[in-house]
Amino acid sequence: MTDARLAARLAVGAGELLLELRATSGLIGKELGARGDAESNAYLLGELAAARPGDAVLSEESADSPARLASRRVWIVDPLDGTREFAMPGRSDWAVHVALWEAGRGIAAAAVAQPALGAVYASDDVRAVHVARQRPVIVVSDSRPPGFAPAVAATVGADLVPMGSAGAKAMAVLRGEADAYLHAGGQWEWDSAAPVGVVTAAGLFASRLSGGPLEYNQPNPYVPDLLICRPELARRVLEILSG
Repeated sequence: MTDARLAARLAVGAGELLLELRATSGLIGKELGARGDAESNAYLLGELAAARPGDAVLSEESADSPARLASRRVWIVDPLDGTREFAMPGRSDWAVHVALWEAGRGIAAAAVAQPALGAVYASDDVRAVHVARQRPVIVVSDSRPPGFAPAVAATVGADLVPMGSAGAKAMAVLRGEADAYLHAGGQWEWDSAAPVGVVTAAGLFASRLSGGPLEYNQPNPYVPDLLICRPELARRVLEILSG
């Protein structure tokens, strides 16, 4: 099985586990979110240990080890991106992220599952959809949107739409429901590795807000900011941000 197919299988499997937990556990709120984080993480770690025993793993829900920095292959996973949204009845904007970083290549394989939508997007079989609209749509965090986002939207004549989960926002751009995803105020590598791997495989643009590259498997896995958008918007948005 290729790495991309494995990423997709694991994202789907974790998503099915989370849907079952959500439907049958009787838990609500933070207890449901914590249980989802833990069980999805255990599933992903177990499956990766069986399928790729020589690879390192960086997961949001596990203690980081500096040993990964010496590995040439590191799986970067977010077992439940959007824990808050997962724990809220009726919310579908949460995701499972599975990405593989390889030395010299960066993100080499990736998958993002949105279980509540019955969807999985993998880097080996994905395309971006462009929907023509009068006003572009920029998605931002619904809990901590960038303070400068309204000014960017006003300058490009766009509408801002709040949404949970980095993966959900990135996939909204992929599906053509939005034209850009703008984030500042900090994330971690597991928040964006898989979404960036998927959208760039589909031909979309992704960078830091400075225009610099997004780098993974770093000693400090903190990623301060992020832009994902249709390629034709990238220069204009980056010019606005640099001004």
